[in-house]
Amino acid sequence: MIEELHILGVYVPAALAWAVLAAVLVYLLRPLLQRLPIIRILWHPSLVELGLFVLLWWGLSAFADAFLLPWLAP
Repeated sequence: MIEELHILGVYVPAALAWAVLAAVLVYLLRPLLQRLPIIRILWHPSLVELGLFVLLWWGLSAFADAFLLPWLAP
């Protein structure tokens, strides 16, 4: 697992970087989710967004470990 990323001279925990990226993606996908008819009949649509955030965060972390680790690790 990539533990830290060097961004603009600052070491940032990799989990934080992937979480921020996942949050931005959920924010960009929110208008598309709100147009779906299924979102209106759900009891709590925010839970769908939370689930999407968790899945994106996990997916980005897994992608980074599988494909970016050889490029970023010395």
